[in-house]
Order: sequence, then C-alpha cells, then structure tokens
Amino acid sequence: MTVVATAGHVDHGKSSLVLALTGTDPDRFEEEKRRGLTIDLGFAHTVLPSGTDLSFIDVPGHVKFLRNMLAGVGGVNACVFVVAATEGWKPQSEEHLRILELLGVRFGLIALTKVDLVDDDLLELARMDIADHVAGSFLDGAPVIPVAATAGRGVDEMRQALDELVTQSGAAADRERPRLWIDRVFAAKGSGTVATGTLVGGSLSVDQTVHVAPGGHDARIRSIQTAGATVEQIGPGNRVAVNLSGVDHHDLSRGDAVIEPGRWHLTNRLDASLDVLASLDHDVSRRGAYVAYIGAGEHPVTMRVLGTEALSPGTTGAVRLFLPDALPLLPGDRYILRESGRDETVGGGEILDIEPVMRASRAAPDRTVERVVRERGWVDAVELERLTGEVVEPTLGRWVTTPEAVAATIAAVMERVEEAGAVGVDLAAFDDRERAAIETSDELVVDAGLVLPADAVDPYADHPFLAELMNGG
Repeated sequence: MTVVATAGHVDHGKSSLVLALTGTDPDRFEEEKRRGLTIDLGFAHTVLPSGTDLSFIDVPGHVKFLRNMLAGVGGVNACVFVVAATEGWKPQSEEHLRILELLGVRFGLIALTKVDLVDDDLLELARMDIADHVAGSFLDGAPVIPVAATAGRGVDEMRQALDELVTQSGAAADRERPRLWIDRVFAAKGSGTVATGTLVGGSLSVDQTVHVAPGGHDARIRSIQTAGATVEQIGPGNRVAVNLSGVDHHDLSRGDAVIEPGRWHLTNRLDASLDVLASLDHDVSRRGAYVAYIGAGEHPVTMRVLGTEALSPGTTGAVRLFLPDALPLLPGDRYILRESGRDETVGGGEILDIEPVMRASRAAPDRTVERVVRERGWVDAVELERLTGEVVEPTLGRWVTTPEAVAATIAAVMERVEEAGAVGVDLAAFDDRERAAIETSDELVVDAGLVLPADAVDPYADHPFLAELMNGG
C-alpha cells in the first residue's frame, strides 16, 4: 500500500476529490459536514486500476487548522496538491507547498479542481498560474489533472495518474526499525485502545510487544487493521490501526510513537539543519516562542542557532532544539518550525544529531557516522546504531572507534603502568575500552593478571630469597 496526502488551500475541493476517488467521505465530524470545512485529519482508501492499494490522508486547508495538517503529512513521501480553477493559487497553497518541501516530500501530482465552473480561457490561466508558482519545486513539471469531482469529470484520469505516481515514488524502505507516529487514538467498544498512524521503517505483528514514547508505556498488539482488513503482520508505508492491550487510550495522544523496545534512543535535545523560508521579513534567532512539528506531534521547543546569532530569510544554517519530552528520533527525520508569537512558519529541515555532545559554540553537526565516532572517541556498536540508524561493524571489541582514540587510550594506560613500576597494574583496574586497547598494543603485556611493559624485567628473578627457595626444593 502507498499513502498519499492531500494538500492545498481551504475550500479547493480536497475532500470532494477524495470522496470521488474512494467513495469515502474523509470529513468524519458533524461540524465538518455542516461547515463544509475540513478541521481534522480524514482517512480513506481505494484500489487503483493496477490493483495497488492506496490510502489518502486528507488534511485541513484552513490556516487555523495548520497543526492538524502538519500531523498528517509527516509520514508520507507523495501528495496530491489541489488548486481550484475558480480561485487559483492562494496563500495557503504557498504555505502547504513550502511545508511539503521542508518535510522532504519529493513526489506529487496536481489536481486542478472545479473546472466545470470556468471557461477554457480561465482554465488555461489557472494552469499558467500554477506552473509559475511550482517552478523550481518538487512539483515542477508534475502532471496537472483537470477534475470536476462532483460531476465525476477527470476522476478516471486522476486514478490513472495516481497509479503512475505510486510507481514513481517506489516502495517504503524497510530498515527493520518500525515506528508508528500516532495521529489518532480512541477506545473501540469491546476492543479497548486503538491507535492509528502511518507505519514507517519496519513491520509490526500481532502479539508483538511494543513501547509507546514518550510516556513509557509497554503494550501488546492484539490486532492490526489496514484498509479495512485484519492482518497478522503489516509492513512500512501503510496506514495502520493497532489494537493495543495493556495501555489505556487516555494514556496515549497524537504525536506519541509506537516502537520496538530497546531499539531506539530517546532524546529531548537535537541538532538539525534549518532552511529559513525566503518569504520571511525578519531574521530568525533564539528569541521567540517556537513550536516544532515532528512525526505527528506538536512540541514547544527552545532553540539556539549554531555558529551565528541569527539566520536570514532564504538561508540555511544549523540549530539546537530542546524538546519538553524525549522522542524516538533518528538523523534524517524531518521537522517544521513555526513561531507561535507571529503565527508563521519559519522553516524546517533535517535532524542531524539526536544526542549532541559538543557544546553549542563548537558544534558542527552533520549526518555522518564518522563525526559521531570522532566526537565520542569510543561508541558501543549497538548504541551507535541507535544514534545513527546505521549498522557498523565494531573496530575493537564491541566498540567503534578511531586509531587516534586507541592510541590515546594506550598512552594513558602506559602512563599508569610506568608509574606503577615493575609490579605492574592489575588488569581488573582498567575499563572495557582500556582492556580492548591493551590487547592491540605491542608495548604492553598481561602476565598473571598484571599489565606490564613488554620489555619489563622481573625484579625478583635473581633475588637471593628466590634462589634459596629453589635450592630447598
């Protein structure tokens, strides 16, 4: 299954298009139906002409519900961007496009809706307007499908274009590290707690023990549903509903993550890139009330700009973010940054380091494993995978390290051994890293549990007492 998000300005026909394509009205609430306005996330699925299952996440277009829109697009890599021919490009169209780019969405198509309400000249003007606004973005050159959803016009062409979009975007990556960002949680009668979200990174199975973070709740997966069907196992890239036993639905909320126990590093401090939107009319500095959108969650954060005092509009820099709760994150995760005081999207970017050890004044984060090892000197290989998402073979014992770090450790051990003199130092006095380094050194030997210089001479070898003892048999 592929998951696709809708995006676009309010009242441009996103929900009507999803209804025409799937037969399901994604507006779940009575208020949404009464006002003709999507307030929260809506979900629907269909089977494309190729036989591929496709799920839609229908997001709100109104600026008042932007936080709900952000909760829906965090786990997708393809979108249907909706623009009404009657109105053309609008401010929320622009903000949604920039948000999708900042989140790393790279595939999409454009639905030009309400074409039955305009003549051919206005339709062509709308096409030209869209082309101007998406130029240079991931939607540059994307198919533009004219649609009149309520009249059924263009729906078949849209379904065919969606098939091509699914092929283009490819299958979701399976890194054997499942993570389900919860975007909806409720209590189902007779079943208990149900959490829904878009599964990424790996598979989940019935009877599997999982952990929910933040919150620290352990649970068991009682059942799994996707596209209305009950399954025993589900892979990444799917809309998923998991029925959880052992945890109350009141203990879970949107923005929590269902993960495998022990596989993730939880962090409330991270370094990230920040692409500042060119449309801002001010610099971005540590002053401000910021909110970061990560996964399906909204998190108030404290921010510090790294390497400078502020970032100008249209520039890219690095920032350190401090979260109120520890989240299961990885380098490469994307986020959006908004300033709540000005009620504006500031920018967004990519998480680079989920446990920075360098002081902010000296930090130069990137996503390389080499930097993580270099800054720490010695890293347990299992912990390194949690920190980077990369599986790296240990270079020494269970450690991943550098030649410089090994040499420095051997030098420190030699200093202690030389201070001890000919009696040596008990091997048990050294930690795991030091013992691993000793094994590689030609300058040190271990004799009867003592660490000695390789050229050490036994001071008691010719002692008279020893000779007398030997002569006495």
